[in-house]
Amino acid sequence: MSTAVATRKRAKPAPGPGAAPVAGKRRRKVDSAADRGKPKGGGRMNEEISSDSESESLAPRKTEEEEEEELEETAQEKKLRLAKLYLEQLRQQEEEKAEARAFEEDQVAGRLKEDVLEQRGRLQKSVAKEIQAPAPTDIRVLRGHQLSITCLVITPDDLAIFSAAKDCTIIKWSVETGRKLHVIPRAKKGAQGQPAGHSSHVLCMAISSDGKYLASGDRSKLILIWEAQSCQHLYTFTGHRDAVSGLAFRKGTHQLYSTSHDRSVKVWNAAENSYVETLFGHQDAVAALDALSRECCVTAGGRDGTVRVWKIPEESQLVFYGHQGSIDCIHLINEEHMVSGADDGSVALWGLSKKRPLALQREAHGLHGEPGLEQPFWVSSVAALLNTDLVATGSHNARVRLWQCGEGFRQLDPLCDIPLVGFINSLKFSSAGDFLVAGVGQEHRLGRWWRIKEARNSVCIIPLRRLPVSPVAGS
Repeated sequence: MSTAVATRKRAKPAPGPGAAPVAGKRRRKVDSAADRGKPKGGGRMNEEISSDSESESLAPRKTEEEEEEELEETAQEKKLRLAKLYLEQLRQQEEEKAEARAFEEDQVAGRLKEDVLEQRGRLQKSVAKEIQAPAPTDIRVLRGHQLSITCLVITPDDLAIFSAAKDCTIIKWSVETGRKLHVIPRAKKGAQGQPAGHSSHVLCMAISSDGKYLASGDRSKLILIWEAQSCQHLYTFTGHRDAVSGLAFRKGTHQLYSTSHDRSVKVWNAAENSYVETLFGHQDAVAALDALSRECCVTAGGRDGTVRVWKIPEESQLVFYGHQGSIDCIHLINEEHMVSGADDGSVALWGLSKKRPLALQREAHGLHGEPGLEQPFWVSSVAALLNTDLVATGSHNARVRLWQCGEGFRQLDPLCDIPLVGFINSLKFSSAGDFLVAGVGQEHRLGRWWRIKEARNSVCIIPLRRLPVSPVAGS
């Protein structure tokens, strides 16, 4: 029986095609058991991720040589970047240098243009619109003269002021401290062995452009030459036959022009202590004189009603008419233009190319007197800041008036008034234009027609502050 059973076991047939499904069922069971730990619905995503990771894992690794090549390329890129940055810096520096050169060239061109205009007498810097009216408390008053101030000058370096008065004295003042630096006392007539000085009213003064010589003229027909630094008397010029009313040095030289009530104009050389020549032409006493660098001078002819330009080498003169009254003061603005004032209350701007005023301002300081009998205030002094559009005038109406000249000096507009009581007998701007000096007296410098008792005989320093320049939009 056992033999039959063993035979049946060995004779058992091999599994046929029907056995395949059984094996498949077992695999699905195994697979389903493995899938139990996977989230539902994420089979396909997980398959993609696994395939990517497999591809990454299968990607070949870079060799050390390739990494070194990449490092070398990065260093080259850095060098290239630094080189480009350096070139950019060089370009910016060159642009800045080019801008600086262009700016300097513009400055040089502007300066050359100014020099050319100055030589031609047409330079007109715009300054007046920047001037701010000073407060009365800012005005410094220097007192030292006993009688009315008649004239004054400022040294070229703006450090000192010389003033003279009807008391026959000359005082040198320090602009910074306001103290007296030196006093030239009055000289007694006919006295021998006494220090040099004036024995009569000093009417005019002038100082050379290098600040070396000071000249003063008086009613005694004398011109005294002083060393400006030490106030030592050097010599005396005689020759005028009446009071010396005007003095001016030619700019850049020691040539001295003088004028007098004897109607003449004389030329001197202060450095050589010599007389040069005399010119005639005015029909009345000459009241004032001024000069710049050209070999010519301008004079105010007083009651002959003329302004004259004297050409010294040619010994010729140009005659100008315009005022109705006596022309008592005159001042050059530049080589081609001038301003004058008269006792008819008018202020005139002149150009050498025209015989009539370019601009005429009547009643410049107003009127005074009873109703129906009003008279204009005399214009007793004028001053101009060289080569600019700023002009100042003085009278006895208790104010100094500043004016702005229009383009081409064809208009004269009032700027502001500076309160100052008394006769304004002399006005002078500093070279830098930062202050104005006024010589004030109780009486007019040429006579005693009125007396203002409340006035003080003094030298007044008026600061001229400029308004800050507003920044340009977008800067």
